[in-house]
Amino acid sequence: MSLNFPTYESIGVRPLINCRGTYTIISGSVILPEVRQAMVEASKRYVHMDELMEAVGKRLGQLMGAEFGIVTNGCAAALCHVTAACIAGKEIEKMRRLPDTTGMKNEVITQPSHRHIYDHAIRMAGAKMVEVKSVAELEAAVGEQTAMIAVFGDAVERGEVPLADLVRVGKKHGIPVLVDAAAERPDVPNVYLQAGVDAVAYSGGKCLRGPQAAGMLLGRRELLWTAFMNSAPHHALGRPMKAGKEEIMGLLAAVEMWGKRDHKAEWQEWERRLQVIAGAVVPFKEVSTSIHQPGRSNVAPVLFLHWDAVALGLTPEEVQKQLTEGEPRIEVFTHKDGVNFNPYMMEPGEEPKVVQRLGEILGKKG
Repeated sequence: MSLNFPTYESIGVRPLINCRGTYTIISGSVILPEVRQAMVEASKRYVHMDELMEAVGKRLGQLMGAEFGIVTNGCAAALCHVTAACIAGKEIEKMRRLPDTTGMKNEVITQPSHRHIYDHAIRMAGAKMVEVKSVAELEAAVGEQTAMIAVFGDAVERGEVPLADLVRVGKKHGIPVLVDAAAERPDVPNVYLQAGVDAVAYSGGKCLRGPQAAGMLLGRRELLWTAFMNSAPHHALGRPMKAGKEEIMGLLAAVEMWGKRDHKAEWQEWERRLQVIAGAVVPFKEVSTSIHQPGRSNVAPVLFLHWDAVALGLTPEEVQKQLTEGEPRIEVFTHKDGVNFNPYMMEPGEEPKVVQRLGEILGKKG
């Protein structure tokens, strides 16, 4: 029986085993079955989008221990929408003029250690980034043009200014504090909301295993609703960043499941997969292994393989290339003396395939 829809293979695209983690370039995560079903059901009927976001926002708040929540077209879109809200508010004329910020406050305070490629989503709203390296500089930087304070969650510990001081100064001057926590766990209670930030953004297609084209924004209702007004389906800067009814309901399903999933059992399964993969290199005396624990993002243990490239006759890049080009296609990261395997986004039954390919590649040289 022939399929009546295209598959990756039918158009010449090679699927892969994801041993890297929740990276958008390799399509994030595989959505949960419950998410898939919620999206299918949502696709069958019409709704009013403002009414849908209001209802979903309340439910997200209940599930996540927040005042409110909205669904965005990915985490980067959430950053853009909040920035637009902080600059233009709900004033239609200003909203439609962005990224032209003439006559508007447009400065966003952050730290050099918190700068990253994704702050483009903030700058695209017409924001000017103002960097501070101390609490004194933070206090001095605040002025009439200050619209927002931006925090990159992954860099909280290495920042020069503690989160508590960023929140304190923000509240003192009525400046919203936004945290980008894209690949982090949205645990309850939320560490950022407890610290007093106004909004925290997550990817919907990473650890939540919701729609790849969805993000979750939690925080103060008034700020989040203003962000939604600056987003689709409304006619403002965020109009191109559309989260459809399918993504919205899919994200809600993923959040509902987050509270039901057995996170301890998931961790144990990740450790088991790594043990199986580590077993593949036992016959090769040139190769050693170590387990690295995660930081704030991609929260799973990671297996590192180490070897002397001269002794083994293979560089890390050569192993990575053979894993990518072989069958099945396996994507890993390299490090200075080997490669590493993250089990976070592997699917059941994939570890034996990884073991087989590793054995074939190392066996040629080992």
